[in-house]
Amino acid sequence: MTPPSATIVALATAPAAGAVGILRLSGPAALEVGRALAPGVPQVPTPRHAYLATFVDAAGGVLDEGLFLYFRAPQSFTGEDVVELQAHGSPRLLRLLLARTLEDARVRPALPGEFTRRAFLNGRIDLTRAEAVADLVAADSEAAVRAAAAGLSGALAERIRALEEPLRALHADLEGVLNFPDEAEGADEDAGPRVAALRSEADALRAEVGRGRLVRQGARVALYGPVNAGKSTLFNRLVGEERALVDAEPGTTRDALEARVEWDGLGVTLYDTAGLREAPGRVEALGIARTRDLLAAVDLAVLVLPPEASVEEAASWMREVGATPVLVVTGKCDAVPATLAGAGGGGTGRAAATASASPVFGTVPATGGPAGPGAPLPPPRPRVSGLTGEGVDALRTSVLTRLWGGGTPSAVALVSERHADALRRTAEALGRAEEASRVSTLEVLSGEVGLALEALGEVSGTSVSEALLDTLFQRFCIGK
Repeated sequence: MTPPSATIVALATAPAAGAVGILRLSGPAALEVGRALAPGVPQVPTPRHAYLATFVDAAGGVLDEGLFLYFRAPQSFTGEDVVELQAHGSPRLLRLLLARTLEDARVRPALPGEFTRRAFLNGRIDLTRAEAVADLVAADSEAAVRAAAAGLSGALAERIRALEEPLRALHADLEGVLNFPDEAEGADEDAGPRVAALRSEADALRAEVGRGRLVRQGARVALYGPVNAGKSTLFNRLVGEERALVDAEPGTTRDALEARVEWDGLGVTLYDTAGLREAPGRVEALGIARTRDLLAAVDLAVLVLPPEASVEEAASWMREVGATPVLVVTGKCDAVPATLAGAGGGGTGRAAATASASPVFGTVPATGGPAGPGAPLPPPRPRVSGLTGEGVDALRTSVLTRLWGGGTPSAVALVSERHADALRRTAEALGRAEEASRVSTLEVLSGEVGLALEALGEVSGTSVSEALLDTLFQRFCIGK
């Protein structure tokens, strides 16, 4: 890494025409270089005070008029002297100002994420907050914005600290007993319960990993089922526009369609898939193959069945998705009387009653059908109509319930896949430490606790390699 003594510069706004463009400098020469562009600013400006300034070129010619702000170290984002020039958002003007700063040999262009990296290296923020900056910039849903903001304010950092500090204290006690047995006698007596409590907290953090992925990437939900069950009409209704072709002829959808929506703040990618049936045409068969691949990869599959489908048929369709969670609904409920559709199938008497499948939050028996003449009947399937909108709001609510299980996206502490791997290794090491506290030596116990502490430090940044930092900050934009 380039020595932190270098002064860096970058545009902090997008390189496109706009009302305002910001040029940011950070480092020991930031104030001197900034004043060279705005000579009317006092030699010792008041920190955090906005000065109306004239920006000039090397010959003193006026380029623009804007605001000059100075943040004195260490009370700045990076912990260094920082200067921001807020000019009019002309891309050409901003390039001229940028080129003017780079004429000074002490200044170089900032690397992606280098301002945030310096904030981390200077102790202004921990690694979870640094990553939350990138998450906030990349957020494309309300849930992602709120979760990233929670990370930026320290929600995840506090939970990591609540685990890391007692873990470090435990490791110090164990090492003290090993190295100074007389002075630290008895410090390891309650090591077993302490390890068990810490492992429980690590497992609780790991449990939020799935939600963290949904917040970052959005959920994937696919509509599937037999041909001509009303999937495409329902898809159009859920999306709010005519995205899928709809026709009475079975097999209209030949390939998966997708659309991005936002429900209660959560980004959701909806897929309308090709209907599954035997002996399709060649092109339709390709679409069906893609449907099966997609169903294995989504977070939730919504099985849309025609009103006459039996419980045995529902069970058969559910087996198409393997381990993917499934919601079962009756589509085209506008096409049949509620007395029949509400029962979950066509026909009369016992046959019609047993043709129901489980509701949105239930399951269909894997073997199909009731267990016997005296077995309780499965409850009716929820009814939806893409044509009239009946049951669609309830379906959205049920989808969110199945994805989240309760709570709201904004309450989620954002946990990335990198965090997930570190927390997994932390929990595994603590599990081995818990076992060692019962059957092994103190050296093994302390060693496992040390491994857990090292893995957890990769989340907070207390034990992180230069290579990992390079990887993390490369995903930042330049100027952040």
